[in-house]
Amino acid sequence: MSKYKFVPRKPVKFKELIVDIKGKTWEITKTADFTPQKINEFVPPAVTLKVDGETVTRTVLPDPTDENSAAPSDKGKQASFGQGNGVSQEGMTSEPASIEAATPEPETKGTDAAPSVSTTDVSSSWQNLLYDDRFLQARAQAKTGGDPELLIGKRKIKATPLAMREIHEEMAAVIVEGDVVSAEVRELRTGRKLLKLKMADDTNGLAAQYFFEKGEDTSCLEKNLCRGKRVRARGEVRQDKYSGGLVMQLSNLMLVPTGTYSHEDNHPTPRVELHLHTKMSTDALIDVDRLLTTVKEWNHPAVAITDHGVVQSFPIVQALAAEKGVKVIYGMEGYLIEDIPADITRDQQKYTHIILLAKNRVGLQNLYRLVSLSHLRYFKKRPLIPRAILDENREGLIVGSACVAGELFRAVLDDLPRSEQLRIASYYDYLEIQPIGDNRFLLQDDRYPNIKTDRDLQKLNEVIVSLGEELNLPVCATCDSHYLFDEDKIYREILLSKWGKSGEPEQLPDLYLRTTEEMLEEFSYLGETKAFEVVVSNTRGVSELVEDFAPLPADGKLYSPQISGSDTELERMCYAKAKRLYGDPLPEIVEERLKSELEAIIGNGFGVLYYIAHKLVAHSLGDGYLVGSRGSVGSSFVATMADITEVNPLPPHYLCPQCQYSEFITDGSVGGGFDLADKACPKCGAALHKDGHNIPFAVFLGFEGDKVPDIDLNFSGDYQPQAHKYTEELFGRDNVFRAGTISGIQDRTAFGYVKKYAEQRQLVTNDIYAESLLTGITKVKNTTGQHPGGIMVCPRDMDILAFTPIQHPANKKESGIITTHFDYHSIEGRMVKLDILGHDDPTVIRILEDLTGIKPSEIPFDDPATISLFSSTEALGLTPEQLNGDTVGTLGIPEYGTQFVRQMLEDTHPQNFSELVRISGFSHGTDVWLNNAKDLITAGEVKLEDAISTRDDVMNYLIQHGVAPKIAFNVMENVRKGRGLEKKNKQGQPVSKNEEALRKEKIPEWFINSCKKISYLFPRAHAVAYVMMAFRIAWFKIYHPLAFYAAYFTVRARGSFDGKVILPGLASQEKMWKYIQSKGREASAVEKDSATNIEVAMEMAQRGFHFKPIDLARSHVRDFVVEDGMLLPPLSCVPGLGETVAEEIVAARANGPFTSKEDLRKRGKVSQTIVETLTEMGALEGMPDEEQLNLFG
Repeated sequence: MSKYKFVPRKPVKFKELIVDIKGKTWEITKTADFTPQKINEFVPPAVTLKVDGETVTRTVLPDPTDENSAAPSDKGKQASFGQGNGVSQEGMTSEPASIEAATPEPETKGTDAAPSVSTTDVSSSWQNLLYDDRFLQARAQAKTGGDPELLIGKRKIKATPLAMREIHEEMAAVIVEGDVVSAEVRELRTGRKLLKLKMADDTNGLAAQYFFEKGEDTSCLEKNLCRGKRVRARGEVRQDKYSGGLVMQLSNLMLVPTGTYSHEDNHPTPRVELHLHTKMSTDALIDVDRLLTTVKEWNHPAVAITDHGVVQSFPIVQALAAEKGVKVIYGMEGYLIEDIPADITRDQQKYTHIILLAKNRVGLQNLYRLVSLSHLRYFKKRPLIPRAILDENREGLIVGSACVAGELFRAVLDDLPRSEQLRIASYYDYLEIQPIGDNRFLLQDDRYPNIKTDRDLQKLNEVIVSLGEELNLPVCATCDSHYLFDEDKIYREILLSKWGKSGEPEQLPDLYLRTTEEMLEEFSYLGETKAFEVVVSNTRGVSELVEDFAPLPADGKLYSPQISGSDTELERMCYAKAKRLYGDPLPEIVEERLKSELEAIIGNGFGVLYYIAHKLVAHSLGDGYLVGSRGSVGSSFVATMADITEVNPLPPHYLCPQCQYSEFITDGSVGGGFDLADKACPKCGAALHKDGHNIPFAVFLGFEGDKVPDIDLNFSGDYQPQAHKYTEELFGRDNVFRAGTISGIQDRTAFGYVKKYAEQRQLVTNDIYAESLLTGITKVKNTTGQHPGGIMVCPRDMDILAFTPIQHPANKKESGIITTHFDYHSIEGRMVKLDILGHDDPTVIRILEDLTGIKPSEIPFDDPATISLFSSTEALGLTPEQLNGDTVGTLGIPEYGTQFVRQMLEDTHPQNFSELVRISGFSHGTDVWLNNAKDLITAGEVKLEDAISTRDDVMNYLIQHGVAPKIAFNVMENVRKGRGLEKKNKQGQPVSKNEEALRKEKIPEWFINSCKKISYLFPRAHAVAYVMMAFRIAWFKIYHPLAFYAAYFTVRARGSFDGKVILPGLASQEKMWKYIQSKGREASAVEKDSATNIEVAMEMAQRGFHFKPIDLARSHVRDFVVEDGMLLPPLSCVPGLGETVAEEIVAARANGPFTSKEDLRKRGKVSQTIVETLTEMGALEGMPDEEQLNLFG
């Protein structure tokens, strides 16, 4: 037998096991006695096994089944040597020359010491023991109890690290140090784990990776290796064959102390900062949570928030200030102009900065009024405040002179006469001075040749101090903080790069929050006494003038609009409908549900919200448009009885329309009432209706029924403006506002800013370095907007300024829309928010009803042919081959028409309505289908009807399996938000024992694991409402196909129907569809939209239905019309001919037919290009180019 060639080196021992098994202490030590010196020399480890301290065996033959084994395989493949805890040793393989098995010999000190175990068995299967659970636990415990800084490897890294920018090619034995940008441990198909690490220092970024042994515990590493932690790493840098970039193959990794800065304010009498900007200022980076934590730690008496022209940080500031016990002075840095402009769009006045602090609630109301007026009337790039408007609303405000951009500092800088400086200064309640670092940029400003040194800047401040003394006004030293600490300056440089202002670092002012000691040192040139006065005494004095109050009404109290008698009317209509359907007296299950819901709804003051929703839906239904419900409102039986939603949340049941007989199925054997078998009434023989979707009320209003209801309604997109107008009729125009939104800078945008910053400074960096800087600028306010259908309602007896200032979305006055200044999320628990959303489904349903005369409410939800459409194509009369391989017929059906969901249907073959609801839940959830339910269902481990698809499934399943309802509800709430099973505190530690409760009731492992994977769960009520609409549309697709296609193309294809491609027929359609498919991911969004329409048109053609040519005399503007068994397309489907031009043509033809192409161009206002397109499409056949003269009268 061949032997391995060995080159002796100093032995290195790795202790692998100390664990008690079978009453004895077992210890395994692997010793690498040899290290290869040449390529193709392979080295196995020696293994020593001791039991109770006595050596049992020594061998060089590990189990060949180990993937890291030194023994060659039977097929003569090269083996790989895994050393220690999984460091891959590249190039350490060889061809075996010969191999000789060393027979294990026991080494004992006497017969008494000999262990009672088989040494042969141990030596032949030691590798299996290494992966015994008891060994793995012992090794994890040993690692946890060891050096907590050492994450990978056996020894700490003490050598000096190399700057990452120096790494630009493959290198051996590299040591780097940097902050973790991201870290992820992935489990591979082999069972091993892979660490993917990104880290960055001040110069560049670097990727790294490490392979762990199979079964090795990584929990300690995953817990400690998070973003922001600092690490030192050793390894080889190699070109990655997949990404093409450089990747470090780690051999050692350790935590090192983060390069944190000491930020402490230990002065016995700390100051107050009166001029500070949060992320709402668009050019500032201060995070409110971090700020208030610092203020608390520094023991500052208070801090002022003074964002540029806005007060949008107030809601979050209020919440965090209460939590941390910090006094906040609520204010704003405004833009002051001298005169009220006659026309703001043409006004040329220059603005100056001014600080406004609310002293009390009166001042707060005036501040909100100034914010509103400046945004609604006087906005020109910035929200401007005319001085006269400020004077009218000055009560309760403390006015400060602001910074270098304030009119007082400008007067001093421009060296205006002393009398003028005194006049200007006398307007203010206090004067401001800032550190000279804030204004050092003036030294490079050619407009001020006399400002050459730091001393010149100090003299400017001294002039302001003297003005304060002469006028007996307090002078306050402020920082004008735009970032919290000095080291954050780079993030502002990056932020300003979007305006091309980054420049060199020294050109930007040092606008960070300074400590009391720093400020006293900064203003020491004023003398010790005066410095203390401006830094401490005066700032604290201003703070003491300000009352401690909250800028918004208390959270948790809903200020609803009042409608007299709404509670009584809601209760009356609910009981009336319930008794009409279920009989009088009501069945116990109906009575209990209705009574408990009404008690919670009315008792918590929500009755008026239900009544409002009822009025809105009734108004739409009266005008002929169905309304779909969204969210969890369908979980409420009161909402069903009040005609707010079609969804019935009671358990599945039969109901007789003649004698009100009812029969409820409560054992969970039926997914939903629509799935019940047809049945005749046992009392009167009438066909029983089937309903009920088993949705708990707690999903909507919480377990105690006290959660503010969020009633979302899907109105037809065509009807949405009328619904919005109706809210003005209900509540008054001055009490209805659109829900405002605030969007911050997101990762993708921030990444672009970082790259631009690097380019401006000619820095050569990689994407990892850019990624390391993203968090510094993300969530800085980018713009404002409006919720697509959110309406905020203010009670008639209250002023909107009690809740929020108001403005135009994105400050676009031309929109004519007024929104809340605060993001609606921050005030919807105080103000009523109505979601009146525009949706295509109700519009499609209305068109189908108009075309066929069939009422959608009469369509049965258990129609076999319609059900079959979701699992086969037979109902369409087509084969999969005719549909490009599709095995389901749901193309063009909402919820089920996308390729992703069609594949889901092919995987599951749903056979009834409740299974369709599950598909909807899967498609709308996150981490619910892929890598979760799909695997369970396709593996046959779980049936479709049991897998978790909606949040209600969690609660219902747990209750049915014996879990207490309250625990089931809590688990559902955690899972639906992606928090796993347990409620956690701010430190991420579990504070509940839900998993323990689930295991006690023997909840299966698949269910527990599935819950842990989920990031977001869709509400069942929402899914049911969507599927009800989709099912009706699918019914029309089978029984009224031309109406279906007309409605589809009219609504879904609006603006993306390519008439030149689709109208000629199937051959043209197939050619373009194949071309777009061939482009794959390179296809544009426009092409992808067009491909969907082409695919539906191809299906329509395969079913034997065709389009007519466009008819200039009869085609509509935007609607497809069923005519002579074909579809007449609208004018707007002509490429380049929009709806506006189409309307011009229709209006012109009403005055007489077009007599020539020249006539069409003139009266129809059509371009020559459009005329040529219409000619090419055959729409102008026989029409002369020009008018024909009639010479004979």
